[in-house]
Amino acid sequence: MSSANEQVVLVERPQGVPVPGDFGVRRIDEPLGEGLLCETLHISLDPYLRGRLSGRHISGPILPGEPMSSEMVLRTCEAGDGVREGDLVRAFGAWQRRVRLPVGALTPIPQGIEPPSLALGVLGMPGLTAYAGIERLLQPAEGDVLVVSAAAGPVGATVGQLAKARGARTVGIAGSEAKCAWLLGEAGFDAAINYKATPLRDALDAACPDGIDRYFDNVGGDVLQAVIERLALNARVALCGLMDQYNSEKPPPGPNPALVIGARATLRGLVVYDHEDLRPQMESELQPMLRAGRLAFREDVAIGLEAAPDAFCRLMAGRNFGKAIVRVAAE
Repeated sequence: MSSANEQVVLVERPQGVPVPGDFGVRRIDEPLGEGLLCETLHISLDPYLRGRLSGRHISGPILPGEPMSSEMVLRTCEAGDGVREGDLVRAFGAWQRRVRLPVGALTPIPQGIEPPSLALGVLGMPGLTAYAGIERLLQPAEGDVLVVSAAAGPVGATVGQLAKARGARTVGIAGSEAKCAWLLGEAGFDAAINYKATPLRDALDAACPDGIDRYFDNVGGDVLQAVIERLALNARVALCGLMDQYNSEKPPPGPNPALVIGARATLRGLVVYDHEDLRPQMESELQPMLRAGRLAFREDVAIGLEAAPDAFCRLMAGRNFGKAIVRVAAE
């Protein structure tokens, strides 16, 4: 372990897309008190954190001077209450090299997950978000056309592959030719649209000539508008992410609800915290798919705690490819 403990803090609230100068890394004392000492191995970087920096997220704000915090993979440095020293666990905590957390806040990582960082991605909150969206909200059936935005991210890619396994035709919207190639080649999507290179509406017409039956939205804004203009009768839409407005102080104009009415569509908001009861079911279905090579995933890994601010800024600028992870220490 490093001799010095360090922590990433928010220096000032970002204006627009975050920049590394909005954050700082400072030395801190070793964590004392109750709970178990843990060494941080991996930190999860997620778009919802931008909403916390603006004070607009359900999980509460992060204020200037406070440490950044999110879900992490940790290794216990002490034993207690059924937890052994050296166990790998998942927990929410501050972005620092060593943290002390209550035993009740530590969730053991199931055996056989390799790499363990998957507990933050396809087998973690992003995977649970995708699974809940498919299993409870969208429920695609054989022959349905499902579209998902931010499709190369950990949520979108999992949504598309789960829908494909249930017999749907899957169309992903992403922001580069490399991401679209991965969706088609590795993730098995039926079609992929690079919205930065092709007029989105024309591409959706070509990929979905008979309309869109299911839509999983990670973006909002004009992408959402373009999709709901093409909803089939009795379509279902899951509203999950707001990438289009995370970096904005004011929300953009919303889609026209008359189109939703005309399509007799069902729109539901998806908050992953409501579906924690699905986690065992999600793990039991997705782990065999991973072991069999039937569930593709990508990780965008930054090395070192000091790399966390830049990696988060890359994520919020759309320059990452795959689940954004900071590897703080070796497993």
